[in-house]
Amino acid sequence: MVGSPLRRRANAHDREILRLAVPAFGALVAEPLFLLSDSAIVGHLGTAQLGGLGVAGQALTTLVNLCVFLAYGTTAGVARRVGAGDLPAAVRQGIDGMWLALVIGAVLVAAGWPSVSWLVEAFGASPSVAPYGETYLRISLFGIPGMLVVLAGTGVLRGLQDTRTPLAVSIGGFTLNLLLNVLFVLGLDWGIAGSAWGTVIAQTASAAVYIAVVLRAARRYGSPVRPDLAGLRTSATAGVSLLLRTAAMRVVLIVGTALAARMGDAEIAAYQVGFQIWTLLVFALDALAIAGQAITGRYLGAADTAGTRAVTRRMVGWGAGCGAVFVVAILVARPWLPGLFTTDDHVRDLLLASLVIVAVLQPVAGVVFVLDGILIGAGDGPYLAVTSLVATLAFLPAAFVAYRLDWGLLGLWTAIGLWMVTRFTTLGLRARGDAWMVTGAVRR
Repeated sequence: MVGSPLRRRANAHDREILRLAVPAFGALVAEPLFLLSDSAIVGHLGTAQLGGLGVAGQALTTLVNLCVFLAYGTTAGVARRVGAGDLPAAVRQGIDGMWLALVIGAVLVAAGWPSVSWLVEAFGASPSVAPYGETYLRISLFGIPGMLVVLAGTGVLRGLQDTRTPLAVSIGGFTLNLLLNVLFVLGLDWGIAGSAWGTVIAQTASAAVYIAVVLRAARRYGSPVRPDLAGLRTSATAGVSLLLRTAAMRVVLIVGTALAARMGDAEIAAYQVGFQIWTLLVFALDALAIAGQAITGRYLGAADTAGTRAVTRRMVGWGAGCGAVFVVAILVARPWLPGLFTTDDHVRDLLLASLVIVAVLQPVAGVVFVLDGILIGAGDGPYLAVTSLVATLAFLPAAFVAYRLDWGLLGLWTAIGLWMVTRFTTLGLRARGDAWMVTGAVRR
């Protein structure tokens, strides 16, 4: 009977984790499905078009993901205030994040438009791939403001312990994106431009839904919605460490794409599909990290360090277990996956080999993303920034050696594995200590 209270607490933590993680799982899976569905449709146009989508997709994802602090920082800040019992201030902080998203989105569109050709070239696109990459990227820039508003709005709702609404919005956005891509690309024969326009429309519509939901919450709690310069500065300052963390991680993804592009058109096509499958699985595992952000922020806001420690242990177990399940899922689906994206035998063979490493890395990725989410929820941004840089410095020489020695995509994916193991080690060491568990409505 001694173990009964412990068992009940563990079950309560499991229910809390799953209540947030299961809807977040669906929402996060829907995000990479935007590009994955685009890949499935564009891939039937030809290898060059698929490669162009891969290059443009990485450039676009880089621009947007550098601003992921709009979601992560907002989740942590809002959740702390929820834990402290100040809901009006929680919603006000989220609104500041959404205004900041609109400002940053407008700046990125203005700066990105004249830089399209340079960005595509920087990712190493060949002459046959570059025109398609430029077309997709130039159109997709108009969806960036909406994408950033979605990030900030998602952070507000996650901080309020609501992951069901983001799930509903993501499903609606993905469905609209898929229907528009089929219509524009296959029905109206707009080519890769049709795929880009379908995605832009779906992203902007999703942003409009988030704005409506947050405005309703502001009315409910009496939170002002006008722009507040002090709040904008606070949101921007809080995101600096997370921006540096994300920038270091994006270097890995940029270099990976650039090296794959320089290996050949078949290699960049296979890497693009393999990377989208990797992203799909990583985002699925990141559902636990989202739960970690929201729960950790709320527990620390309520000054409950014992609960924080207990739920951390449970989430790490969930991360490792889900990663093990994904190993089996990839290996079982592996023989059939390439046929969904390409008819090129060389691309197919490269993808089949890459998927073995993608599968093996899943348990490590499960733990890494859970710990990353927990530390983000705790507001431990400076440590995350430093350790992300360390992991990137471990990846870069390994990737360039693999490229110079002509080890192909297998060498590149092995370097990515080294990057993940380095993150696993540094995040694990931090989680074992207590320095990250700072309590209060605002982390000082």
